[in-house]
Amino acid sequence: MQIFTYTPPSIPWLDIRYQDRDIIVINKPSGLLSNPGRAANTYDCALNRLLQSYPEAILVHRLDCATSGIMVFALNKKAESNIKTQFQNRMSKKVYIAEVQGLMEQDEGLIELAMKADKARPPLQEIATDGKPSKTYFKVIERRKASTLVELKPVTGRTHQLRLHMLALGHTILGDDFYGDKEIIAASNRLRLHAMSLTISHPFSNKEMTFKSFHPFHNGL
Repeated sequence: MQIFTYTPPSIPWLDIRYQDRDIIVINKPSGLLSNPGRAANTYDCALNRLLQSYPEAILVHRLDCATSGIMVFALNKKAESNIKTQFQNRMSKKVYIAEVQGLMEQDEGLIELAMKADKARPPLQEIATDGKPSKTYFKVIERRKASTLVELKPVTGRTHQLRLHMLALGHTILGDDFYGDKEIIAASNRLRLHAMSLTISHPFSNKEMTFKSFHPFHNGL
């Protein structure tokens, strides 16, 4: 059964931001899967697009289909192991930008709410005291007429963590067709969540590297 209509964007086909012998970094568009799903119609994805030109490319982390922004791929097994370890040990630093419903009162803060899979409504997640610990730092960037642009720094990397944490604060991310109501979904033609910055240590040189892709949410509510 097809759960969603999948029409990935074709322009740009691949937005490569950096490449060397060990890693390749792209700016993934909203609407493109990071890796293929089980259904045949999900074959077109960031990984398979890369593999056409770089057959050695290896997926080391994911962004939600609806989320845009910086993704890093390994180009050999040693780099894969190194970068995956950085993600697992929370050594990488991620910065996201989201546009959320309403005007957030608090300028900045920390959200600590445990999460787990919502078994009744896969692939959704839910806040639960018996879930996995989840931490997100937030900082207001701009208050608009009826929305807020906010910087999000996840410490953990749970599925849908940023979506769920903003929902729990009462400020759902605009365009969120998983957790939003009709008004939220109608507010944007895409999920207003963008992976703006990723900092890792290079797997060969161990030099700290930061890759950036500025957010596209210049016009808001």
